[in-house]
Amino acid sequence: MTDWKSLPAFLAVAREGSLRAAAEQVGGTHATLRRQIEALEAGLGVQLFRRAADGLHLTAAGRTLLPQALEAEAALLKGFNAVQGLDREASGRIRLSADPVTAHYLLAPVLAEFSALYPEIEIELQLSYGIDSIRRHETDVSIRHVLAVDDEAVGRKLFPLSIGIFAARSYLDRALPRAGPKGQGLEWIGYGEVPELLEIIRASPFPEARIRHTIPDPGMHLHLARAGAGLTVLAAWVEARFPELQRVPGTVLDERRSTWVLYREDLRRVRRVRLFVDYLSAALLERRADFIGG
Repeated sequence: MTDWKSLPAFLAVAREGSLRAAAEQVGGTHATLRRQIEALEAGLGVQLFRRAADGLHLTAAGRTLLPQALEAEAALLKGFNAVQGLDREASGRIRLSADPVTAHYLLAPVLAEFSALYPEIEIELQLSYGIDSIRRHETDVSIRHVLAVDDEAVGRKLFPLSIGIFAARSYLDRALPRAGPKGQGLEWIGYGEVPELLEIIRASPFPEARIRHTIPDPGMHLHLARAGAGLTVLAAWVEARFPELQRVPGTVLDERRSTWVLYREDLRRVRRVRLFVDYLSAALLERRADFIGG
Protein backbone atom coordinates (compact mmCIF):
# COMPACT_ATOMS: atom_id res chain seq x y z
CA MET A 1 0.00 0.00 0.00
CA THR A 2 1.33 3.43 -0.96
CA ASP A 3 2.35 5.73 1.89
CA TRP A 4 0.49 8.93 1.01
CA LYS A 5 2.78 10.94 3.28
CA SER A 6 5.44 10.47 0.58
CA LEU A 7 3.52 12.49 -2.02
CA PRO A 8 4.48 15.92 -0.58
CA ALA A 9 8.13 14.83 -0.71
CA PHE A 10 7.72 13.71 -4.32
CA LEU A 11 6.12 17.03 -5.31
CA ALA A 12 8.74 19.09 -3.48
CA VAL A 13 11.64 17.30 -5.22
CA ALA A 14 9.88 17.54 -8.59
CA ARG A 15 9.50 21.30 -8.11
CA GLU A 16 12.93 22.05 -6.65
CA GLY A 17 15.08 19.54 -8.53
CA SER A 18 17.15 18.57 -5.46
CA LEU A 19 16.67 16.93 -2.11
CA ARG A 20 18.29 19.76 -0.20
CA ALA A 21 16.09 22.50 -1.73
CA ALA A 22 13.00 20.33 -1.35
CA ALA A 23 13.82 19.74 2.31
CA GLU A 24 14.00 23.50 2.90
CA GLN A 25 10.63 23.95 1.18
CA VAL A 26 8.77 21.40 3.33
CA GLY A 27 10.69 22.04 6.52
CA GLY A 28 12.22 18.57 6.67
CA THR A 29 15.68 17.12 6.37
CA HIS A 30 17.65 15.88 3.35
CA ALA A 31 17.76 12.35 4.77
CA THR A 32 14.04 12.23 5.56
CA LEU A 33 13.04 13.24 2.04
CA ARG A 34 15.42 10.70 0.55
CA ARG A 35 13.83 7.93 2.64
CA GLN A 36 10.34 9.04 1.64
CA ILE A 37 11.21 9.06 -2.06
CA GLU A 38 12.87 5.66 -1.80
CA ALA A 39 9.84 4.28 0.04
CA LEU A 40 7.49 5.66 -2.62
CA GLU A 41 9.58 4.17 -5.41
CA ALA A 42 9.71 0.83 -3.62
CA GLY A 43 5.95 0.87 -3.11
CA LEU A 44 5.27 1.66 -6.76
CA GLY A 45 8.04 -0.56 -8.10
CA VAL A 46 9.44 2.17 -10.38
CA GLN A 47 12.19 4.80 -10.38
CA LEU A 48 10.75 8.30 -10.22
CA PHE A 49 13.93 10.43 -10.48
CA ARG A 50 17.27 10.11 -12.22
CA ARG A 51 20.34 11.90 -10.97
CA ALA A 52 22.21 14.30 -13.30
CA ALA A 53 24.96 16.86 -12.85
CA ASP A 54 22.44 19.63 -12.40
CA GLY A 55 20.17 17.81 -9.97
CA LEU A 56 17.28 15.32 -9.98
CA HIS A 57 15.03 14.92 -13.01
CA LEU A 58 11.74 13.06 -13.37
CA THR A 59 11.82 9.75 -15.19
CA ALA A 60 8.99 8.71 -17.52
CA ALA A 61 7.27 7.09 -14.54
CA GLY A 62 7.74 10.27 -12.50
CA ARG A 63 6.26 12.42 -15.28
CA THR A 64 3.26 10.08 -15.39
CA LEU A 65 2.73 10.34 -11.64
CA LEU A 66 3.18 14.12 -11.45
CA PRO A 67 -0.26 15.29 -12.73
CA GLN A 68 -2.03 12.76 -10.50
CA ALA A 69 -0.03 13.91 -7.49
CA LEU A 70 -0.80 17.56 -8.29
CA GLU A 71 -4.49 16.72 -8.57
CA ALA A 72 -4.41 14.96 -5.20
CA GLU A 73 -2.63 17.93 -3.64
CA ALA A 74 -5.21 20.36 -5.07
CA ALA A 75 -8.11 18.26 -3.77
CA LEU A 76 -6.55 18.10 -0.32
CA LEU A 77 -5.98 21.87 -0.23
CA LYS A 78 -9.55 22.44 -1.35
CA GLY A 79 -10.75 20.28 1.53
CA PHE A 80 -8.58 22.15 4.03
CA ASN A 81 -9.84 25.49 2.77
CA ALA A 82 -13.45 24.35 2.99
CA VAL A 83 -13.04 23.21 6.58
CA GLN A 84 -11.22 26.41 7.53
CA GLY A 85 -14.00 28.42 5.95
CA LEU A 86 -16.62 26.59 7.97
CA ASP A 87 -14.63 27.22 11.12
CA ARG A 88 -14.43 30.96 10.43
CA GLU A 89 -18.01 31.55 9.34
CA ALA A 90 -21.19 31.28 11.37
CA SER A 91 -22.92 29.55 8.48
CA GLY A 92 -23.70 26.11 7.19
CA ARG A 93 -25.83 23.16 8.27
CA ILE A 94 -26.02 21.40 11.64
CA ARG A 95 -27.74 18.04 12.03
CA LEU A 96 -29.56 17.87 15.36
CA SER A 97 -31.34 14.82 16.76
CA ALA A 98 -33.88 14.85 19.58
CA ASP A 99 -36.90 12.93 20.73
CA PRO A 100 -40.18 14.27 19.27
CA VAL A 101 -41.90 15.17 22.55
CA THR A 102 -38.98 17.29 23.77
CA ALA A 103 -38.62 18.88 20.34
CA HIS A 104 -42.30 19.72 19.90
CA TYR A 105 -42.97 21.19 23.31
CA LEU A 106 -39.63 22.48 24.65
CA LEU A 107 -37.11 22.78 21.83
CA ALA A 108 -39.10 24.63 19.15
CA PRO A 109 -38.82 28.11 20.75
CA VAL A 110 -35.10 27.60 21.37
CA LEU A 111 -34.46 26.76 17.72
CA ALA A 112 -36.57 29.71 16.57
CA GLU A 113 -34.55 32.10 18.76
CA PHE A 114 -31.23 30.68 17.54
CA SER A 115 -32.33 30.88 13.89
CA ALA A 116 -33.20 34.55 14.31
CA LEU A 117 -29.75 35.28 15.76
CA TYR A 118 -27.82 33.30 13.13
CA PRO A 119 -29.72 33.45 9.81
CA GLU A 120 -26.94 31.71 7.86
CA ILE A 121 -26.97 28.56 9.98
CA GLU A 122 -29.43 25.85 8.93
CA ILE A 123 -30.76 23.19 11.30
CA GLU A 124 -31.57 19.72 9.99
CA LEU A 125 -33.71 18.31 12.80
CA GLN A 126 -34.01 14.54 13.08
CA LEU A 127 -36.82 13.40 15.37
CA SER A 128 -36.61 9.89 16.76
CA TYR A 129 -37.06 8.01 20.01
CA GLY A 130 -34.07 5.92 18.97
CA ILE A 131 -30.59 7.31 19.49
CA ASP A 132 -28.81 8.51 16.35
CA SER A 133 -25.17 7.53 16.50
CA ILE A 134 -22.64 10.32 16.79
CA ARG A 135 -19.82 7.82 16.32
CA ARG A 136 -21.25 6.72 12.95
CA HIS A 137 -21.83 10.36 11.91
CA GLU A 138 -25.62 9.94 11.83
CA THR A 139 -25.96 13.28 13.59
CA ASP A 140 -23.75 16.25 14.59
CA VAL A 141 -25.46 17.27 17.83
CA SER A 142 -27.84 15.22 19.96
CA ILE A 143 -30.08 15.97 22.93
CA ARG A 144 -30.41 12.83 25.04
CA HIS A 145 -32.19 11.93 28.25
CA VAL A 146 -30.33 8.83 29.35
CA LEU A 147 -28.98 6.90 32.32
CA ALA A 148 -25.45 6.88 30.84
CA VAL A 149 -23.67 7.98 27.67
CA ASP A 150 -21.81 5.24 25.83
CA ASP A 151 -21.30 6.86 22.41
CA GLU A 152 -17.93 8.23 21.33
CA ALA A 153 -18.82 11.88 21.75
CA VAL A 154 -18.10 14.94 23.81
CA GLY A 155 -20.72 17.07 25.43
CA ARG A 156 -22.33 18.64 28.44
CA LYS A 157 -24.38 17.03 31.18
CA LEU A 158 -26.98 19.66 32.01
CA PHE A 159 -29.34 18.42 34.73
CA PRO A 160 -31.49 15.48 35.81
CA LEU A 161 -34.56 14.66 33.75
CA SER A 162 -37.33 13.55 36.06
CA ILE A 163 -39.95 11.06 34.94
CA GLY A 164 -43.04 10.08 36.85
CA ILE A 165 -46.51 8.56 36.76
CA PHE A 166 -49.18 10.92 35.45
CA ALA A 167 -52.86 10.88 34.62
CA ALA A 168 -55.64 13.34 33.92
CA ARG A 169 -57.12 14.95 37.03
CA SER A 170 -60.57 13.94 35.79
CA TYR A 171 -59.47 10.29 35.51
CA LEU A 172 -57.99 10.27 39.01
CA ASP A 173 -61.08 11.92 40.51
CA ARG A 174 -63.22 9.26 38.88
CA ALA A 175 -61.14 6.09 39.20
CA LEU A 176 -58.81 6.47 42.18
CA PRO A 177 -61.46 6.38 44.94
CA ARG A 178 -62.76 3.04 43.61
CA ALA A 179 -59.31 1.44 43.10
CA GLY A 180 -58.09 -1.55 45.09
CA PRO A 181 -55.07 -1.38 47.43
CA LYS A 182 -52.67 -2.38 44.62
CA GLY A 183 -54.35 -0.47 41.84
CA GLN A 184 -57.05 -2.96 40.95
CA GLY A 185 -59.60 -1.18 38.80
CA LEU A 186 -57.07 1.32 37.37
CA GLU A 187 -55.57 1.08 33.88
CA TRP A 188 -52.09 1.70 32.55
CA ILE A 189 -51.47 2.95 29.01
CA GLY A 190 -48.89 0.34 27.97
CA TYR A 191 -45.56 0.89 26.23
CA GLY A 192 -45.23 -2.80 25.36
CA GLU A 193 -42.41 -5.11 26.41
CA VAL A 194 -40.03 -2.40 27.64
CA PRO A 195 -38.31 -3.86 30.75
CA GLU A 196 -37.44 -0.51 32.30
CA LEU A 197 -41.01 0.78 32.10
CA LEU A 198 -42.51 -2.52 33.24
CA GLU A 199 -40.25 -2.32 36.30
CA ILE A 200 -41.60 1.16 37.05
CA ILE A 201 -45.13 -0.28 37.00
CA ARG A 202 -44.15 -3.19 39.27
CA ALA A 203 -42.46 -0.82 41.75
CA SER A 204 -45.37 1.64 41.76
CA PRO A 205 -48.29 1.64 44.23
CA PHE A 206 -50.41 0.16 41.40
CA PRO A 207 -48.70 -3.05 40.27
CA GLU A 208 -52.01 -4.85 39.72
CA ALA A 209 -53.65 -2.18 37.59
CA ARG A 210 -54.48 -3.52 34.14
CA ILE A 211 -51.95 -2.74 31.40
CA ARG A 212 -53.88 -1.91 28.26
CA HIS A 213 -52.69 -1.21 24.72
CA THR A 214 -49.19 -1.32 23.20
CA ILE A 215 -48.15 2.19 22.27
CA PRO A 216 -44.39 2.83 22.01
CA ASP A 217 -44.82 6.55 21.22
CA PRO A 218 -44.60 8.79 24.33
CA GLY A 219 -46.30 11.57 22.38
CA MET A 220 -49.40 9.42 22.01
CA HIS A 221 -49.21 8.52 25.70
CA LEU A 222 -49.30 12.24 26.46
CA HIS A 223 -52.42 12.78 24.36
CA LEU A 224 -54.20 9.68 25.72
CA ALA A 225 -53.39 10.60 29.32
CA ARG A 226 -54.71 14.11 28.78
CA ALA A 227 -57.92 12.59 27.40
CA GLY A 228 -58.37 10.45 30.52
CA ALA A 229 -57.36 7.04 29.18
CA GLY A 230 -55.38 5.99 32.26
CA LEU A 231 -52.02 6.11 34.03
CA THR A 232 -48.75 6.45 32.16
CA VAL A 233 -45.06 7.26 32.57
CA LEU A 234 -43.98 10.64 31.19
CA ALA A 235 -41.35 13.34 31.71
CA ALA A 236 -42.19 15.48 34.72
CA TRP A 237 -42.39 18.72 32.75
CA VAL A 238 -45.79 17.72 31.33
CA GLU A 239 -47.53 18.72 34.56
CA ALA A 240 -46.48 22.37 34.21
CA ARG A 241 -47.26 22.48 30.49
CA PHE A 242 -50.62 20.67 30.65
CA PRO A 243 -52.63 21.61 33.77
CA GLU A 244 -55.17 18.85 33.10
CA LEU A 245 -52.44 16.34 34.03
CA GLN A 246 -51.37 15.50 37.58
CA ARG A 247 -48.66 13.36 39.11
CA VAL A 248 -50.50 10.45 40.66
CA PRO A 249 -50.74 10.74 44.47
CA GLY A 250 -48.40 8.43 46.32
CA THR A 251 -45.82 8.25 43.52
CA VAL A 252 -42.32 9.75 43.39
CA LEU A 253 -40.22 11.11 40.55
CA ASP A 254 -37.39 9.06 39.09
CA GLU A 255 -34.31 11.29 38.65
CA ARG A 256 -31.76 8.71 37.51
CA ARG A 257 -31.61 10.05 33.95
CA SER A 258 -29.79 13.18 32.89
CA THR A 259 -30.19 15.53 29.96
CA TRP A 260 -27.09 15.79 27.78
CA VAL A 261 -26.07 17.89 24.80
CA LEU A 262 -23.61 15.74 22.86
CA TYR A 263 -21.66 16.47 19.67
CA ARG A 264 -18.99 14.99 17.46
CA GLU A 265 -15.50 15.59 18.79
CA ASP A 266 -14.14 16.41 15.32
CA LEU A 267 -16.60 19.35 15.19
CA ARG A 268 -15.36 20.86 18.44
CA ARG A 269 -13.49 23.66 16.63
CA VAL A 270 -16.15 24.38 14.00
CA ARG A 271 -17.56 27.77 14.86
CA ARG A 272 -21.18 27.19 13.90
CA VAL A 273 -21.26 24.05 16.08
CA ARG A 274 -19.63 25.84 19.02
CA LEU A 275 -22.15 28.66 18.75
CA PHE A 276 -25.08 26.26 18.55
CA VAL A 277 -23.97 24.02 21.42
CA ASP A 278 -23.29 27.04 23.65
CA TYR A 279 -26.66 28.60 22.86
CA LEU A 280 -28.56 25.33 23.17
CA SER A 281 -26.97 24.47 26.51
CA ALA A 282 -27.67 27.93 27.95
CA ALA A 283 -31.27 27.93 26.71
CA LEU A 284 -31.98 24.48 28.14
CA LEU A 285 -30.41 25.45 31.47
CA GLU A 286 -32.79 28.42 31.59
CA ARG A 287 -35.62 25.90 31.24
CA ARG A 288 -34.13 23.60 33.88
CA ALA A 289 -37.26 23.70 36.01
CA ASP A 290 -39.34 22.37 33.11
CA PHE A 291 -37.12 19.34 32.69
CA ILE A 292 -36.64 18.54 36.35
CA GLY A 293 -40.27 18.92 37.35
CA GLY A 294 -41.50 19.28 40.85
